[in-house]
Amino acid sequence: MAVGVAAGGEISVMKRFLALVGAVSLVACAGEQQAQPLPAPGPIAVYGNKQTFEIAPVLLAAEHYYPGQATVRMGSIANLVGAPPVPGFGEEGEADVATNAETQALRYSVENPNLRIVMTVTEGLYRVVARRSAGIASMADMKGKRVATIPQTSSGYFFKLMLEREGLSYDDIEAVPIVPLSGMTEALANREVDAVVIWEPESGNAAQVLGDDLIEFGGEGVYRELFNLNTTTEKLADPQARNRIVQFIRAILDASEEIRKDPGRAQDLVCVSGEFDPQDVVDSWEHHRWLAAVPDDLLDVLEVQEQWLAERDGRVPRSRDELATLIDTSVYEEAVALGERD
Repeated sequence: MAVGVAAGGEISVMKRFLALVGAVSLVACAGEQQAQPLPAPGPIAVYGNKQTFEIAPVLLAAEHYYPGQATVRMGSIANLVGAPPVPGFGEEGEADVATNAETQALRYSVENPNLRIVMTVTEGLYRVVARRSAGIASMADMKGKRVATIPQTSSGYFFKLMLEREGLSYDDIEAVPIVPLSGMTEALANREVDAVVIWEPESGNAAQVLGDDLIEFGGEGVYRELFNLNTTTEKLADPQARNRIVQFIRAILDASEEIRKDPGRAQDLVCVSGEFDPQDVVDSWEHHRWLAAVPDDLLDVLEVQEQWLAERDGRVPRSRDELATLIDTSVYEEAVALGERD
């Protein structure tokens, strides 16, 4: 009987030993599976305004970090949803991802609720560039002035907020939309307008034209543009497209890290892409933050700005819960994890 118990005990110990070995093997196999790299991505179609500085991380990611072929073309969210290109700012073609400020994501998503913001690439820091000799010493003095700006854009929204701080609105100024944007600086030089409110480098160019006659009003704490990367639910649901997007976001994260350390290569790409003067690029570089993240207040920004856009368009504003569906950070989180695994 004792011998039987001993034998049974030995068998039991052996079973536990083999089970432990099997478990370790399974863990090791699981680790090996987790460590497997993602499939090589195919070509990715990227659209965005190539005449902005905000797109710098995207250009650098496409040129030096994305493991497949990445083509960046002039365009916008319109290329994601099949809308006509914005005249002067886009070309035909279907995008996998597209860059735009949050303003345009809100505008296009009214008719295209499948649109998704997946990350913020860059924060644009806007400013009002004005002429002192036009009688402008404060933002309150903008009343009655002619201002080169585009009201339906993020810069136009920034200007609206700046005016509101002084109890003013667009009704108190004369907005002068000018395209191409380089015409804004020319109009300022010719005294056809008294101020310019637009993104870089035109703000910088306008400031240079004014010289000692310049007065600026910054928007720190009032508004910063969220220059986002966008896609659609259809792209996110397609495994191959999703793989491309995850790896391109990973490339943007790596490119942004390089820009924060040394912006040289990115500045060169921006010069070529936008046909800018290298010194203008250097001078205006400080008016951007190379975020490459998802801001904690992204939904808050969308909710407040939605009220403004809805009023402009004569529609009922969407609820916070509805707007929350426009944000999908899952591919961003996968891209972050991909870097941590490497």
